Amino acid sequence: MLLHPVKKNKLTKQPKTQRVLIITGLSGSGKTVALRAAEDSDFYCVDNLPVSLISSLIKKVSVQAGIRNVAVGIDIREKEFLSNADKLLDLLRSKYKVEILFLDADTDVLIRRFKETRRPHPLGGNIEESIKKEQQILSVLKNSADRIIDTTSFTPHQLRKLITSMYHTQNRNKDLTVSLLSFGFKYGVPQNIDLLFDIRFLPNPHFVPTLRDLNGTDKRVAEYVLKHPVSKNFSKKIKSLLDFLIPLYIKEGRSYLTIAIGCTGGNHRSPTVVEKISGMIRKNKIDLNVIHRDMS
Repeated sequence: MLLHPVKKNKLTKQPKTQRVLIITGLSGSGKTVALRAAEDSDFYCVDNLPVSLISSLIKKVSVQAGIRNVAVGIDIREKEFLSNADKLLDLLRSKYKVEILFLDADTDVLIRRFKETRRPHPLGGNIEESIKKEQQILSVLKNSADRIIDTTSFTPHQLRKLITSMYHTQNRNKDLTVSLLSFGFKYGVPQNIDLLFDIRFLPNPHFVPTLRDLNGTDKRVAEYVLKHPVSKNFSKKIKSLLDFLIPLYIKEGRSYLTIAIGCTGGNHRSPTVVEKISGMIRKNKIDLNVIHRDMS
């Protein structure tokens, strides 16, 4: 993130201890869900606050309530911000620790969501044309985003859990937040990951009648998956790899690392392996979150 030098004045005497999370993105992509998740993560949240009032809000909540984490929702209706986004972002970044989270989704999925909720698009008119227009207008924010989340394959519950895992108040003694995500390839590959491992080569409990109706967090499933030599060898190799990589990511200054483990359906092998990995890497100086996206 680029920190721009600023002139010394009354506004910039305030140390950059305030964290400002700007949550934006396409209409229907989950901004309201993300804001609620940020609120669950100890952020003071405001939706569609005029940009000119952001600094005043941060100063007020900081002085009166000692709040250091503020999340602001901005969408297509915030014309003041969008008309001069680059300059306003530079100004905010000169005074605060700013991160922009942009929510995106496939056009077909957005259209379906609008039809299901029977809500009109904020720009009105034909939904598909409005989405295309909104994509163009918000491109400046997407290009400036620190993190882009494609919500196409996420339910509201899954998105909320992901946002909470990413932005909950991080342990001050930890250098990196690591999210371990299990998923099924049949439901689509997650779009917001840093590392992906395909473990469909491991023995599949789905074909064992006594294990089929269980999931990967069950001890019997875990024992079946992990007892095989290929599983034991894989566990050793991935532990060695992550023990090597995590300190390097920390040294690089990364704040978040998302590791996805995928099997066919996301119910047996990938949850088992994620739980196994979580136990192996806890010794690192990390804040660890586990998400089972497709586990029943």
